Order: sequence, then structure tokens, then C-alpha cells
Amino acid sequence: MTRVSALLLDLDGTLVDSEPLHRRGYESFFAHKGWDVPDLTIFTGRRAADVFATEPGPWAGLDPEAVLAEVLTHVPDEAAGAVPGARELIEAARAAGVPVAIVTSAGPAWVERSLVESLSLTLESVDVVVTARDVADGKPHPAGFALACERLGADPASALAAEDSPAGVRAAVAAGVRRVHGIATTHDPRVLTEAGAAEVHDDLRPLLPLVS
Repeated sequence: MTRVSALLLDLDGTLVDSEPLHRRGYESFFAHKGWDVPDLTIFTGRRAADVFATEPGPWAGLDPEAVLAEVLTHVPDEAAGAVPGARELIEAARAAGVPVAIVTSAGPAWVERSLVESLSLTLESVDVVVTARDVADGKPHPAGFALACERLGADPASALAAEDSPAGVRAAVAAGVRRVHGIATTHDPRVLTEAGAAEVHDDLRPLLPLVS
């Protein structure tokens, strides 16, 4: 097997089980507004502001960033639990000399909080972080994964990516990553396979032998 050039990891739903927190936040926000709750899967893996800007809904015509800011006030102020194998995978990759990048639709503050409070790690535990602020186009656009590979000097064709959403899987595949593993914490495995995942797992532990 070709040596893994880089380990590219989504954050929410892949490293930390934060989707239930976000769902509660969206449900509280929509209830507060008196709006019907949409299919919340349209938000998973994508920048919320992009969804508010492009998807039809009661938020049409409003400032997407302002809507997002209001949503965030409804998200419970709790640390998310770690997805099994998350910390071990990052540590195993670093020990084996495989560079690690987090590629997320979240912001920098949430990345740091998740690493510290959920995974008992630090920002220095990974080599590169690409957040919503670093690219003009969010997932499913490949810009985030392409930028991570560029910053790491890694060939995407031999990189390994892990994603829990169809948008994220499509983004990694479009960036040229050939080994994209779906993590079925949020979506049905079939949906991730249809998006292009080579394999789908319940958590990150099956990836450990691939980076060691």
C-alpha cells in the first residue's frame, strides 16, 4: 500500500460527536423564530452561512452571517464527546510521521475548544487547520481539502480523509483524495458510499492501522 501522504480530518461528526449539540441549537433557534424546522441534514458538513445564502427557507432575504450569529446563541455551551478513536488516530499519525490536517466548516475557536476539551489535545497536535474562514467556497467545494494538501506539501492522491457528511466526502473526492472514509455518526452509510466514500465505519478506530 502506498504510504499515506497526509491525514485529512473533518471535525464535527468525525472527531467530535457535536452534531446533537448543533441540532439542539437549530431546533431552539427555529422554535424561537416560530419557523418550521427544516431537514437539518442540509447543514451537516457545510458552512451554515452558505446554507442560509443558497437554500430556500424562511431566512430568505436575511443576512446569512447575521442569521448564523443568532443560531450560535442557541447552541448549548457544552463540550462535545469524542468519536471513538479520534485522539488515538491523531497521535498514531503524528508518531508515524504522517502530517495531520483538520478541514472543517467551523470556525477557529470551535476547533481549538474541541481539541482541548473533547480530545485532550492542543492546536499543536495537528499540523494544519483549515476553517470556514480560510476558503472562499465551503464544502462540497474541494477548496478546503486542496488548501490543506497545499499547506502540507502532500499529494492528495495518496492522502487519507475521514468525513461524516456527503458534502464533506464529495469535497475530499473532488480535491483528488482517493481514500475517503465515511464515518457514520450522522448519516446512513449508504448515503456516504453514494457520495464517494471508499469505505464507511462506525467510528475512527478502523483507520488506525492505515496510518501506523
